[in-house]
Amino acid sequence: MTLKKLIKAGFIALLISFTLPVSASVVPASNLSDSTYDKVREEQILTRLGAIQNMDLANLSTSEKKDLRKELKKLKKEASTQNSQGIYLSVGAVIIIVLLLILLL
Repeated sequence: MTLKKLIKAGFIALLISFTLPVSASVVPASNLSDSTYDKVREEQILTRLGAIQNMDLANLSTSEKKDLRKELKKLKKEASTQNSQGIYLSVGAVIIIVLLLILLL
């Protein structure tokens, strides 16, 4: 392998490493395993949603309603991130991988 090809391959590998999104997982502070922690947190979210649904929203001020909406959005986002597991590739990374495969093959 010539030096020029080696430099190209190194540069492409460097680009791929910068374009892939990095996702950090939150480590629970307790001794519970991940699945147990997820189940407990899911139950907490469901009980909070039930409490919000049972609330009388007519008696709340607009700022309190706004805070509830923000909390609901945050809970929904947290619930959706707990269920999603997989590998996410950015469009740039996919293009670079395809170009790399074309160049090497």
